[in-house]
Amino acid sequence: MKSEYRPFTVFRVAAVSALALVLVACGDSGTTETKTEEPATQAKSEPAPAPKKNIKVPDSQGSKDMATLLQPGPMPEMVEGSDDAPVTVIEYASMTCGHCANFHNGTYPAIKENYIDTGKVRFIFREFPFDPRAEAGFMLARCSGDNYFAMVDVLFKKQDDWARAQNASEALLKISRLAGFTEESFKACLTDQKLLDDVRAVRDRGAKEFDVDATPTFYINGNKYSGALGVDEMSAIIDSLL
Repeated sequence: MKSEYRPFTVFRVAAVSALALVLVACGDSGTTETKTEEPATQAKSEPAPAPKKNIKVPDSQGSKDMATLLQPGPMPEMVEGSDDAPVTVIEYASMTCGHCANFHNGTYPAIKENYIDTGKVRFIFREFPFDPRAEAGFMLARCSGDNYFAMVDVLFKKQDDWARAQNASEALLKISRLAGFTEESFKACLTDQKLLDDVRAVRDRGAKEFDVDATPTFYINGNKYSGALGVDEMSAIIDSLL
């Protein structure tokens, strides 16, 4: 089941302050509220599972010209992998989307180990927030600088702790402190009007120019796929392009 994109009421940056987050409920009602496991304090390093062979390549839901997809947007791209990789994966995700969390917690580690870290895939992650809490999560990730992907990873792993919490500001501040935020820098980040406008601009561009209407949505070498692809499905798509 996909999480469908719906326009939502404009929420000015003053309302994205630590206090107002308490009043905002998670707006992605299409998202399945699947429990995610608490990450261990000292996670064991285990090899990612090898993808199964002879898996049917899923059908795409259309395509876009890669040159158009890669044109500069309102914010610097968040990229992992080699610029020379033969396959480019662009993901549009929302931080409060349960399907996106399932992909990043269950599929992405294997894709990173088997394809991104080996130079076969360049992975681009773009913001597509459904609601003010997702906007806040993305803003904090952007404010994390070089720790962007680490912050995104933690927010997906801890999604149930903050996205559906009664007091989201308290939960987000607790997570942000682990990334080096103080209460002052936390509030400064979430009251940055330009940053909020830029995050929304990435979302609006995805919807208007690239037909993104659900999360997660992937463009893999220009072909569109919607839904939380599993390891075998995404591996089959990538392998077909190598």
